[in-house]
Amino acid sequence: MTNSAHFTPALFEFLSELADNNNREWFQDNKARYERDVRDALVHFVADFGDKLHKISPHMVADPRLSGGSIFRIYRDVRFSKDKSPYKTNAGMHFRHEVGREVHGPGLYLHLQPGMVFSGAGIWRPNSATVGKIRGSIVANPERWRSIVNEDGFTSVYTLEGESLKRPPRGIDADHPLIDHLKLKSFVATTRFTEEDACAPDFIEAYADACAVAAPFSEFLTKSVGLDW
Repeated sequence: MTNSAHFTPALFEFLSELADNNNREWFQDNKARYERDVRDALVHFVADFGDKLHKISPHMVADPRLSGGSIFRIYRDVRFSKDKSPYKTNAGMHFRHEVGREVHGPGLYLHLQPGMVFSGAGIWRPNSATVGKIRGSIVANPERWRSIVNEDGFTSVYTLEGESLKRPPRGIDADHPLIDHLKLKSFVATTRFTEEDACAPDFIEAYADACAVAAPFSEFLTKSVGLDW
């Protein structure tokens, strides 16, 4: 267990103020705060999480690099957005499979935002080929899927989230007993934390425990798309 917290209230204070001052001038004036309270805190968390993640799956990666690693950039891509605010008002980490960031494979996520801290496991809006593989695996292994998503330890922690198709996927009967799961566009499970949780010295342990609870769910999805778990 770590002796001190990775995250402090200063992280949430910065993000809250950024939400009210989402412009380059304010950010430049407060860049030292961002680097100290947000960026460096994320780097340290990711670096310390590596060994814990390896115990959950040796094929998932915690990469503390600021470019191309597990940490999302603070800068928004505004090219195709009506909202031209230059900065994200949350901090995020995504732990991907070792085969690389471009693969359409499941991952583990941590979201830090004032009033909204959550952990996620799974895959968000996969392409048609990937979602087809997952649906096919559920159809082929219905009892295994049920045992995972209905297991008391999982349901007491996680909630399945995401949009669904209005109609059954092509080739799947509308009366299939797992039709609600097969209509999902994303296969994501989330669990909530508080800001106080995130600022506790043992939060990295709590997050690792949450990832471990989601491991069977993540394993099913990962193997469904042909990747090692």
